[in-house]
Amino acid sequence: MKRLKLSDLKVEDRLTLTFEGVFNQQEVLESELEPFLQSLEEYAGEWMPDVVEGKRRRKYSRAAIWKSLEEERDENSTSIGLYRTTWPALSMTLQFWFPPHSSELSILLEVQPLSFFAEEERCRKFVNMVRAWASHYPVTYADANSLAEDQLSGAPWFGRDMQTSIRDGFDKIYEVCWLNVFGPKLVETVGRERMLSTPAHRVEALPNGSILVVTWPTAAGFGSDEARQAQARAHVHLRPDLDFDTVLRTLRERSATLAPVEPRFHPDVAPLLLRAVDRFSIGERQRKIAELNVWRPPEPEEWLPADAALPPDVEDPERARKHYGYLAEHLVALLHTEVPSVFKATPESLTDADFYFWSQDFPKTRLREAIDEHAVPAVGAYLGEVLVRNLGGRWLPREKLEEAQVLVGHRVWLPFVRAHRYMRSRQSLLDYSLTQLYREAERHRS
Repeated sequence: MKRLKLSDLKVEDRLTLTFEGVFNQQEVLESELEPFLQSLEEYAGEWMPDVVEGKRRRKYSRAAIWKSLEEERDENSTSIGLYRTTWPALSMTLQFWFPPHSSELSILLEVQPLSFFAEEERCRKFVNMVRAWASHYPVTYADANSLAEDQLSGAPWFGRDMQTSIRDGFDKIYEVCWLNVFGPKLVETVGRERMLSTPAHRVEALPNGSILVVTWPTAAGFGSDEARQAQARAHVHLRPDLDFDTVLRTLRERSATLAPVEPRFHPDVAPLLLRAVDRFSIGERQRKIAELNVWRPPEPEEWLPADAALPPDVEDPERARKHYGYLAEHLVALLHTEVPSVFKATPESLTDADFYFWSQDFPKTRLREAIDEHAVPAVGAYLGEVLVRNLGGRWLPREKLEEAQVLVGHRVWLPFVRAHRYMRSRQSLLDYSLTQLYREAERHRS
């Protein structure tokens, strides 16, 4: 039974719910969890979990939940994951904290893609589910929102340092999300009548003194200008100290930041950049695509005309070539677990290596001495071997590694010089990628 993992899916925005409530520790856990499960099963519909995961993975059932919670329980807490095997993807963590800690129920829910919640009826059911949870498990504050929106807003710290955020929590209204449940303390701070008169799509008082506020009919529509105006009106109503035009301008800037940008990357490095942008947060991704659309790597300079090639100056050229192969094997040994394609020594394996080194910020996270002594020679030799195997190149050995050349067509290439420039910084891994040099050599092989 293989579950969908958000980390394995195409990068898209998702709906997130953060919910931290209080449960009755005097009740048996099974009975105390009944309202949660009943509402989940009634309202989830197409995104209903079908996998329960604790110490082992089980098909969803009430019995599987009880068993998993029991297996995971220690003196202080117990937690399980709820997932799906089919689209839409779900990642849901359910955690209970027990005395001597406060008796808390923590729910972190993510459903991908956010576009799944473009239908008003689905969103209505989702709101009804959260309403039922918040009515039974009192909260200080709970919210559901676009992940990208959360990232741009600075949630959950909202400009505070981590220690302050942990200490104070959501002690005032820093942000108004698509769905909000304000606990009694926040209601008292704002004023119950003021909060109940919030201009929003849905405002409802809950039996325990909390108030539910939903700004717009659909979660996926949060970025439209009409939704932004509604969000701004709600926010300044709850925070009269804020200026409507300023709040609305900030929200519109977020929407502009999230507007889709078509990738138009330099063709030599497009496969690398398409993977790299997926490593940025959803909130940053479109802006980064726009930046990389105008960025162009420097033209490779690590070459000479064939008639200017340095002649071999080693006593045994064949032995030198074997040494280059030996150095290349060092890179295979380094990367083979994370980059299995490195065994093949193909153009694609160069791109895979580029992405690995960039994603790991390799030049910054390893000792400079080790990089210069081991990584640079291994990378240079591997690049040279790929030129030899795939473009019909031929090594022209030299005593000094940085002078070693690979003859391809009417040019000789200096792979060790390229490797030295490549391993200077994270940005240099893009500026002097192995992928780009290979593509340039490929164009000039005849």
